[in-house]
Amino acid sequence: MNLSKDQRDEFVRKTFDRIAPRYDLLNRLISFHLDTVWRKKAVKALRLKGSSAVVLDLGTGTGDLALATAKEMEGRGKVLGLDFSLKMLRLAQAKKTSTPYGQRAIYVLGSALNPPFKRQSFDAVMTAFVLRNISDLNLFFDQAYDLLKPGGKLVSLDMFPPSGIPFSFLYSLYFYRLMPWIGASVAHDRGAYQYLSESVRNFHPPEAIGQLLEKSGFQSVKIEKMLQGAVCLHSAEKPH
Repeated sequence: MNLSKDQRDEFVRKTFDRIAPRYDLLNRLISFHLDTVWRKKAVKALRLKGSSAVVLDLGTGTGDLALATAKEMEGRGKVLGLDFSLKMLRLAQAKKTSTPYGQRAIYVLGSALNPPFKRQSFDAVMTAFVLRNISDLNLFFDQAYDLLKPGGKLVSLDMFPPSGIPFSFLYSLYFYRLMPWIGASVAHDRGAYQYLSESVRNFHPPEAIGQLLEKSGFQSVKIEKMLQGAVCLHSAEKPH
């Protein structure tokens, strides 16, 4: 896509607005329910068990990561989920009423590139399957860094082009060829899932994301690869 930054942001927002009603179902189908396992790993990486921390979920979507995080907390702990898709946030808001820990999740409409929060407001920042949709990753990580308190932690979960044959070949057939067809059949929106497929194919390698984190000032950057690198968990810390 030969779009300006603003045009791309608007394209992505409208894309997620369109697929919001079938988003969770397609995630489960396409990942064989592994997306829930990966989110749990991301939450575990924050080490929030029993914590009363304040956590920000950038690009919260339908709220799955925010609610998984809220489940690990207690007392005054809370999770703020930020997203620029109103339709996704409405689904997230509806979910929180069905769980005993849903009251710990608060959803806010806004952009991760211009978040409506004060500097150093959060003990942790996390994000899942968002980076590929960001028009300016340098700004995204700079904003995340500014929002963290000293000593705070960032955890990011996303998809990447895998390495290793024959897995990468089989993955390409499935994710780049079959996934758009599934999107067309279930969500009736082949274009949206063609975009999501291409966003993985054209994304940076995980090592480059680690370098961007360091460029924004993060330290102790770690990369955990799953499915031969098709899914990676990045973690990093803001210095004290």
